[in-house]
Amino acid sequence: MPALVMLGSGLWGLDRGGMWRDEAVTFQVARRTVPQIWRLLHDVDAVHGLYYLLMHAVLPLHPGEVVLRLPSVCAAALTAGLVAELGARLIRPRAGLWAGLLYAVSPMAGHYAQEGRSYALVAAGATAATLLFVRAAREDGSWRVYGAVLGLTCWLHEFAVLLLLAHAASLALARAGAAVWRSWGCAAGAVVLALLPMALVSHAQSAQLAWLRPPTAATAQGLLRTFLGPTDGVYRTCLALAAVGLAGLVARRGGLTCAGVCLPLAVLPPAVLMLASQLSPLYVDRYVLYALSGAPLLVAAGADRVARVLARPRVRLPAPVVTASGAALVVFAAVHQFPLLSADRVPAHRPDDLAAVARAAAHPTAPGEAVLFLPATERNVALTYPGPFRGARDVALAVPGPASGTLYGRETGAAALRERMAGFDRVWVVADRNLLTGRRRTGSPVERAKLDLLARRFVPVRESVSGDMTVRLYVREPRSASAGAPGVRP
Repeated sequence: MPALVMLGSGLWGLDRGGMWRDEAVTFQVARRTVPQIWRLLHDVDAVHGLYYLLMHAVLPLHPGEVVLRLPSVCAAALTAGLVAELGARLIRPRAGLWAGLLYAVSPMAGHYAQEGRSYALVAAGATAATLLFVRAAREDGSWRVYGAVLGLTCWLHEFAVLLLLAHAASLALARAGAAVWRSWGCAAGAVVLALLPMALVSHAQSAQLAWLRPPTAATAQGLLRTFLGPTDGVYRTCLALAAVGLAGLVARRGGLTCAGVCLPLAVLPPAVLMLASQLSPLYVDRYVLYALSGAPLLVAAGADRVARVLARPRVRLPAPVVTASGAALVVFAAVHQFPLLSADRVPAHRPDDLAAVARAAAHPTAPGEAVLFLPATERNVALTYPGPFRGARDVALAVPGPASGTLYGRETGAAALRERMAGFDRVWVVADRNLLTGRRRTGSPVERAKLDLLARRFVPVRESVSGDMTVRLYVREPRSASAGAPGVRP
């Protein structure tokens, strides 16, 4: 049931009519050839390499937004089912049902279920690895399977390796024996060794995270609210139940409890990444989406404990009634958070909407008319939605992305750009508005040359705006002192 609820939630409003920039990167990279993807990974974005190769196999089915996001929807549904199974093993079946449903109606889970990125798949892999961890520690199961699943998950995103810290803490709280520690240690060592090549390559690409800032106490508090429920009523109720669910954190020797497994899962990966980010910013909430699985399990454990305390020997409610009552409370939480879930299906709820920018750029384009992207990353619009830009000449582009092994292509130098622009009287500019207005600075000589050319030789005459991005038409026209500075006509 939790998997079906999550699947329905993920399919609801899946076609938003536009991709945002990160999804667009997945879309354009996954459609390259395998050698081109392999070349790209040596220079940039190695951390998503396995995901790009997976999507390279999926997208030919029907290139578009729905197919791009379907793997994430299916992974989120699988995660909800795995959370329910964890609850059934660690607590009891009814608590597993409640935990799985809580995960399925979580706005955070629903958000990343509808993203064409790897994070929902990482959450599924991490939750599966945790289930295998519990089985291996309790039943002398296969640690090799555990190591293989976690190793594959880490290759989908390397920060999943922090799950090893959570599992180590769970063994410590369970006071596991030496044999269990030894078996787990061998599996953990294999995961780390397997991940080492990617870690070395991605470390050299750390400039990709230059936009991040160190997290603060407000960041941690915000993540807690996101895990337990963004709305006040849901958050307070779930926080109280999770606190009750922490009972039995330290088990009898060799025993794993729900609190002993789920508290480290929910807390340690985000906490360690936030602490490391004080030295070198690495933290984004989506990087630790997989830690969300621990929160509904703690809430369900608390709810189960409350239900057992309230059940009087002489007035004992039938088990199906108790189970249905807990599920009804989850439905109440979903209704309470419905406005958030609904708003998340709107393109404007993402950082940007490249389809809207492409629509703003739609205009009658004469063959060979100039278009300039400022900065070069805005070329993502044309790579994802090429229709409005057909027939235009990308004057700054020297070598396209697939041929250059880059995301957005290699641009010409500042001097060559000035020579190219000399032959155009009109140029369409797709730009970051903050860069055009001077609120954001750039250290790139080519980007500065673009800004200088537009300021000295051209006049803006038409503009369409979508969020922080703008599409402007510039014409080569001398400024008239009598007419004053021309304005921008919307």
